[in-house]
This record gives sequence, structure tokens and C-alpha cells, in this order.
Amino acid sequence: MNSTKLIELAFYTLPALITGGIAYFLFYSFFKSEENRRRFELLKENQKQALPIRLQAYERLVLLLERITPAQLLLRVSPPNTDKNDYATLLIHTIQTEFEHNLTQQIYTTAATWDVINKAKNSTIQMIRQKSISEDVANAEKLREAILIELTENEAPSTIAIRYIKEDLKNVF
Repeated sequence: MNSTKLIELAFYTLPALITGGIAYFLFYSFFKSEENRRRFELLKENQKQALPIRLQAYERLVLLLERITPAQLLLRVSPPNTDKNDYATLLIHTIQTEFEHNLTQQIYTTAATWDVINKAKNSTIQMIRQKSISEDVANAEKLREAILIELTENEAPSTIAIRYIKEDLKNVF
């Protein structure tokens, strides 16, 4: 009699357990896919908002590079006097100020892009320093000429960096 009751109980319990297991699996799958869908929607929305900010950062960095291009810099910043060292210091200070003004843009770029921008800035400063210590350069006007001659012989570091940024932007799209 007890064994019949146990078998009867098993016949009632087994279908309920199977139905419960299937329901659990279906609900679990549904909630998991719903969570993934929400996560995807959130990511898509974040990227929609972040893309214009990233593009604006790249624009600002290109503007920075244009402003520290030696040819543009020499046109914008005139020598305060005839001393070549004063003029070199002023040019370097202008580059550093421009760079510091745009430091926060690095969070919107890749590490490699920021490294290229930093190298362009440092190469430009190094070129100005090298020309300012040259014995052939006697005054501020000669320093301007020496830098411009250097630019006719070699490509400006900023130009190379701008080309790199353009290639990097192709990966964004």
C-alpha cells in the first residue's frame, strides 16, 4: 500500500518538476536575453552620445597641431626683440601653453594618437631649440629664417601627426 502511494506521488510530482524545470529554464533564458538587449541598447546610446564628443576632441587636436606648426607659429608670434633666445623661449612657451590648453582631449583619443601628438610637440620644441643654439643664427630674424629653411627641407612634425590623426579617424567610422 505504501509503495503504491509512493508511485502515485511520483506520477504527480515528476510532471510538476519537469514543468517547473522547463519554466525556470525559459524564464532564465528570457531574462538573460533581455539583460543583454538592455546592455546593448545602453552601449549604443552611449556611443551615439560619445561620438560627437570624440570628433570634437580630434578637431581640437588638429587645431592644436596646426597652431604649433612652426610656419603658423612664426606668423602668429612675432619676436619681442632681436634676441634669438628670448624669441625661442617665447615660441616654446606658446607651444607649451597651446598643448596644456588641450591636455584633457587625450581621454577621447587612443594612447597611440596621443603619443604621436606629444612627439610632434616635442619635436617642434627640439627643432626650435636646436636652431636657437646654432652659431649661424645671430638674432630673432635669423632664427625665423633658419626654422623656415628647416621646414622646406623636412616635413613639419605637426603635419605628420595630422596625417596620423586622419588615419586614426578612419577607424572610428
